[in-house]
Amino acid sequence: MHFIIVILRLLKHAYMLEKDVVWSTKYCFKVLRGDVQLRIREIIRRVCAENGVDIISGVVSSDHVHLFISMPPKISMSDLMRKVKGRSSFLIQREFPALKKRYWGQRILGTRLLFNYQWCNY
Repeated sequence: MHFIIVILRLLKHAYMLEKDVVWSTKYCFKVLRGDVQLRIREIIRRVCAENGVDIISGVVSSDHVHLFISMPPKISMSDLMRKVKGRSSFLIQREFPALKKRYWGQRILGTRLLFNYQWCNY
């Protein structure tokens, strides 16, 4: 009985953080097209799934990425973005050598981020 009460108390105060995230490619080059666009989308989905983050909606445009995500508060936004942008940049430059030449082995996705926070009580 005591175990059930503890579970109910935990569920009563469970929070998920919903965030609207937008970031652009470095120098706003329109490089997220075709196979690159599909691969970036796949990498973002995989990294989010590995970290327990749900993608509510998202768009990968030719020069920016826009995501509306739901994540537990134990994950910091900076760590998630570091993982998403770092892994996607590394893998894309390895798989598409023309981009590596254009960016000289640096990040493809820029450093500017736009966040919109919403707390949801579940």
